[in-house]
Amino acid sequence: MNNSSVSQYIPPISDPFLQIITVIVILFLAIVIGKGITIYLQRSLKDKMDKEHLNILLKTIYYGIIVVSIIGIIFPLFDIDTSGLLVAGGVVGIVLGFASQSIVGNFISGVFLMVERPVKIGDQVNIDNKLGYVEDIKIISTIIRTYDGLFIRLPNETVFTTSITNYVANLVRRFEYVVGIRYSDDADEAIKIINGIIEEEPYALVNPEPTIFVDTLGDNAVNIIVRIWAPSTEWYDLKMKLLWVIKKTLEENGIEIAFPQRTVWFASELNTRNLQNGQMESDMACQNYSEEGQ
Repeated sequence: MNNSSVSQYIPPISDPFLQIITVIVILFLAIVIGKGITIYLQRSLKDKMDKEHLNILLKTIYYGIIVVSIIGIIFPLFDIDTSGLLVAGGVVGIVLGFASQSIVGNFISGVFLMVERPVKIGDQVNIDNKLGYVEDIKIISTIIRTYDGLFIRLPNETVFTTSITNYVANLVRRFEYVVGIRYSDDADEAIKIINGIIEEEPYALVNPEPTIFVDTLGDNAVNIIVRIWAPSTEWYDLKMKLLWVIKKTLEENGIEIAFPQRTVWFASELNTRNLQNGQMESDMACQNYSEEGQ
């Protein structure tokens, strides 16, 4: 669209006084509209975006409205030819678009992440097989601090398009043990002991309640499943603690944790056993014969 086509809808104004009044009115309306839109967005997004990032977005929208009103409305009123500016801007836009394609993609993804908020600062997450804590969410990238203390910068486009596992989004989390006891031990007594240990633990939740039951009769053990719910913030520490407590308490009550057992016979031992068994049978036969003769 060139300047002549725009002038069909917005005829130029020749009176200097009227031009000044018109410019003031247009700028005033642009500022009012920009302020109204930014205030609405600020109220809508204040709980969904970081304050610093929200301010950047609002300023971009506000000044963008003013620039568009100047180029699209004020310039045609003064009969200023903007075709050259549009062509130059189009060329520059294409060049910058190819040069900054990934940056623009990360920027847009960053805005969506701040609005949708699948993760928050401080969350324990798994993003693109990177496990750790979310340290910061910026416009272009997200910073992850791994459990080893390393800082990883992930582009927001990667974060937005990949699967995200948030370990603390839910307030509670479950963990599970498989406790194998000997066949000679009392499974009911073992379940009673384990349940007592869980009841004494303050971070083991009552609702959802824990579940303890005999799951399988294995080759070497009776396998008992223990499932416990805990607050997400205490989940890992409780999981690390309770398994050893369960083992020690069961053993203190005479219930041992079973381990695989195999009986292996070697060829030489088998031959020796066969000879011993044959000698025993021969001796018994001779003894029976002598007793019958008497």
